[in-house]
Amino acid sequence: MHTKNGHKKVNLVSLGCSKNLVDSEILLRQFQANGLEIIENSKKADYIVINTCGFINDAKDESIRAILEAIDLKKSGKVKKVVVMGCLSERYKTELAEEIPEVDAYFGVTDYRGVLNELGYDLKKELLGERLITTPKHFAYLKISEGCDNPCSFCAIPLIRGKHVSKSIEEVINEANFLASNGAKEIILIAQDLTYYGLDTYGRRELANLLRKLARVDGIEWIRLLYAFPAKFPEEILDVIAEEEKICKYIDIPFQHISDKILKSMQRGVSKRRTYELIDLIRKKIPQVAIRTTLIVGYPEETETEFQELIDFVNDVQFDRLGVFTYSQEENTKAFELGDPIPQSEKEARKNHILSIQREISYQKNQEKVGKILKVIIDEQIDKKTYIGRTEWDAPEVDNSVYVNSEYEIEPGNFYKVEIDDALEFDLAGSVI
Repeated sequence: MHTKNGHKKVNLVSLGCSKNLVDSEILLRQFQANGLEIIENSKKADYIVINTCGFINDAKDESIRAILEAIDLKKSGKVKKVVVMGCLSERYKTELAEEIPEVDAYFGVTDYRGVLNELGYDLKKELLGERLITTPKHFAYLKISEGCDNPCSFCAIPLIRGKHVSKSIEEVINEANFLASNGAKEIILIAQDLTYYGLDTYGRRELANLLRKLARVDGIEWIRLLYAFPAKFPEEILDVIAEEEKICKYIDIPFQHISDKILKSMQRGVSKRRTYELIDLIRKKIPQVAIRTTLIVGYPEETETEFQELIDFVNDVQFDRLGVFTYSQEENTKAFELGDPIPQSEKEARKNHILSIQREISYQKNQEKVGKILKVIIDEQIDKKTYIGRTEWDAPEVDNSVYVNSEYEIEPGNFYKVEIDDALEFDLAGSVI
């Protein structure tokens, strides 16, 4: 093994979710420490590493396209090696090797050593926990656990990522300090299931305790929670969110459906009644909270009756943020045997129906913010006087934006008070005061 190879150039293609992005950032730090030059242009790279997603069919297709594009560059002589890792590779390594043998090597989700050794470099253990942040430096994702113990019938994540494994509280705090020392002011907690955190290692759910400790990290001003599972929800975290100023009044809970029939078939471990009770409790404990959810339409047993229940649910609850997926039949999941009887065209129609309802809900909620002064973090500048930012009720990439006008120069990564003077379905507009 060697640590220097004439400053070879590597291009890393990271696909899929923010959890995958964290894995890519860990690998990028290892590349950097080994003297590799990290570049964005794959056509000029010596090596291409693709961190794939294998969650649903669209993601699989995107990953396959990226692999084939890299292979074309290799065939043209521009690229010396193509290495594939990540969820798709973890799940379908044998099949991929047979179908696309031109790839030099396939590895699983976090086999950093394997990837580095294939390229002729060593894993530097002392750097594990460090990352080369690819998001704007003022915010970063912080993965507090890996894998999932929930038995959801439609989901392949446990097959890919394995059982739930929590990081220790000390590990998470150390990583938060590392991120803060590198300029992060907002940390976004991610996991397959945040609310399960600690149960495997401490014998109890420790998310509330972890949040209290994270709120003491110097330099961090916002702490955001994504992916909180609704079943056996640890209600004590609501008091922490309400009391701790640094914790955004925002929580992402993927309810997926509301029909008891569908929830039972999905093995979600929660009922329609409990779902409504939990939402009411969250809003009672945290009056200013924004609740984000995701839903699945077109599940095999979803008839017009169950879909109407879902429509009523969206109208009743008036979610602040909402995303919709169409059902994707996944091999080796418990729902696979149910088939995929609903045509994709019907799934898309149901998705669009829900989104049209949400568009009006979001518009009305945004109109209520006109005239108010909100704390906004600036993400980027788009011209001399115009910037794009977010409120505490908005996660990067998936939620609303605030278009900010300023007569004087302001800095991306800083917080400003912004008076909102206009609102659309998914955007606000205002001026720095």
